[in-house]
Amino acid sequence: MSNITEFVQSLAVQVTLVSWSVFLLAWSIGWMLRGSPIPLARVRRAGQSFIEDAVWAAFWLSVGSLVFALVSKIAQVLQGAP
Repeated sequence: MSNITEFVQSLAVQVTLVSWSVFLLAWSIGWMLRGSPIPLARVRRAGQSFIEDAVWAAFWLSVGSLVFALVSKIAQVLQGAP
């Protein structure tokens, strides 16, 4: 049973790392588009949209990571593993 728990935890860590990487990429692209010297308002609005979406994604990633960590800790305590 501990192998399944460890596998799920390692998978969750990998998915979280990829998700945070995508967040940083989207956030930086958003700021590049928003601050670009391109005179099109659509480009700047798209950059602002990227930034807003990235901030919401970071919030939900944080909440999801916290919930998963709590569930994982409760499962370990109930299982009796250190």
